[in-house]
Amino acid sequence: MLIDWFTVGAQALNFIILVWLLRRFLYKPILHAVDAREELIAKELAEANAKKAEAKKERDDFERKNVEIDQQRAGLLSKATTDAKAERQQLLDEARKAADALSAKRQQALQEDASNLNQALRRRTEQEVFAIARKALTDLAGISLEGRMTGVFIDRLHAMDAKAKATLADCVKAASEPAVVRSAFALPTEQRAAIQMALEEAFSTQVRVRFETAPDLVSGIELATKGQKLAWSIADYLSSLEKGVGELLKEKARPGAKAALAGQPGEPEEKNP
Repeated sequence: MLIDWFTVGAQALNFIILVWLLRRFLYKPILHAVDAREELIAKELAEANAKKAEAKKERDDFERKNVEIDQQRAGLLSKATTDAKAERQQLLDEARKAADALSAKRQQALQEDASNLNQALRRRTEQEVFAIARKALTDLAGISLEGRMTGVFIDRLHAMDAKAKATLADCVKAASEPAVVRSAFALPTEQRAAIQMALEEAFSTQVRVRFETAPDLVSGIELATKGQKLAWSIADYLSSLEKGVGELLKEKARPGAKAALAGQPGEPEEKNP
């Protein structure tokens, strides 16, 4: 088979020209379009990635802000709860203190009322007892109770020990005001003179005396000068009697004493002398 080199050359040339034309007018535009498309796709992907990153950042910021808001809300709620508890406790403490103060005031008022009542009853009882005692002693002795009290006061003045008498005498001498003699009754002139004479004999000096009445003494006589005092009254005996009766009542109120009394029914009850 013979080869036509001219035809082969022409075909090769035509092929080369065809390849050049295809490359020139077909492949390059296609490649350019593909490259442009790839660049556009890469750009869009980059923009999408950037938007995705931005969206992720915004989402993270939103979540972080939500966490901060939740923490702040929890903190505010905890603080409000703590403040409410503290305020409640403070109000309870104030109410408790107010109630305790009111209870203490009421208790004090009750105690004062009871004390005032006891004092009033005691004074009334003393007055009644002393009135009966004065009448009884007057009927039995044949002299007034006031005169006997004056005598007892003078006897007590003479019976003072030397040290106490010296102290009282110094106070009488140094006093710028007259010595005060108080009594539960108005002393007659002869009894005042007797007391005046007894004071001057006891203190060996002239004594200025001012006589006053003091119903609180309840049948008694009291000498006072510069803070020193010499007193005698039936109230002293009544106080001693009251103390003895109170101790006896306390002794009777003890469970041991009650049991002892219950175990010995045949023994007579002990009486306060």
